[in-house]
Amino acid sequence: MKIKKLVSSILVSAMCALSLAGCNANGGSSSSGTQSDVSTVSSASSVNTESSSAESSSKNESTASAPVSTSSEENSNSTAPTKALVRVVALKGPTAMGLVKLADEGCNTLDIDFQIKASPEEISPMAAQGTADIFCVPANLASVLCNKTEGKVKAVAINTLGVLYICENGDTVKSVADLKGKTIYSAGKGSTPEYALNFILQSNGIDPANDVTIEWKSEHAECLEAMLKGENCVAMLPQPFVTTAQTKNDAVRVALDLTKEWDNLGLDSSLITGVAIVRTDFAESNPKELNDFLKEYASSVDFVNSNIEEGAALIGKYDIVPEAVAQKAIPNCNIVCITGNEMKEKLSGYLQVLMDNDPASVGGTLPDDSFYYIGE
Repeated sequence: MKIKKLVSSILVSAMCALSLAGCNANGGSSSSGTQSDVSTVSSASSVNTESSSAESSSKNESTASAPVSTSSEENSNSTAPTKALVRVVALKGPTAMGLVKLADEGCNTLDIDFQIKASPEEISPMAAQGTADIFCVPANLASVLCNKTEGKVKAVAINTLGVLYICENGDTVKSVADLKGKTIYSAGKGSTPEYALNFILQSNGIDPANDVTIEWKSEHAECLEAMLKGENCVAMLPQPFVTTAQTKNDAVRVALDLTKEWDNLGLDSSLITGVAIVRTDFAESNPKELNDFLKEYASSVDFVNSNIEEGAALIGKYDIVPEAVAQKAIPNCNIVCITGNEMKEKLSGYLQVLMDNDPASVGGTLPDDSFYYIGE
């Protein structure tokens, strides 16, 4: 028993010595030191968990609310430059065709969000509300939108010259005079097709309201369908829809080229079909990005015109028209990218002709010089 008591005493003494050593090392009692350590670990663990949760929540919210962008900045450690996102909207047809290479590949400084719409009525609200940055629209609509938005858009490029043709499923129209008494199917009421047709008819002594019947459709495809249904039907179509019509029915022929008919009037202007406009806020806040875009746009147009097979493949890829149709149509689509002072001279001259003929066609008044973005 004495031996057991002695061993117990030795053990107790050793434990006390260890406890006192712990107290001295921590500057306090063993009990409070232990609680403090546990409390600190627990607190740190809680903070880390909450921080991780907050980060996760923040990331999830950011992903849910942020607009879709193909920007190259994926993490804070990346050394690649951040690309600017440019939202571009174009009409299905020639105004979209010149953009396809740029839309498909982007460029070193820009990512392109490219949308195609079927009619001007879909694009006008987007321009007014600023839900995109650059819009490819009928030439006169650019002026109308400038007036409606009180200067919130600017013209940056002419992208399509004359591409309007009078087509016939027959052989009765040889001149503008032969259109008298005809029914003409057309899309584009309130935009370039209507005003160009009216101007050419009036300049040739034909009253658009009384001497012809113009059936306005919402899309060029509807005009094409109507013309193909019967003989001696007439439709005003742009390329590449002319080529589409001839592919579907070899009896369809081009009766009149409205660009030539315009030129025959001896005016100091040319027929312009489409232009690109930009939000004024975007142009003023992003001059470098806009100038980069215009340079790349011009390169894309050159590519499509010079590499017809590859350009046609991209046009088909974006469902503008089938690839086979695009191959035949590109040479006749007058796709261009005219910028700067040349753009201003040509577009202002064209708008002046429309203004003199019908002020409503340009929105009541002509835009002033600030409407034309000259750039570098």
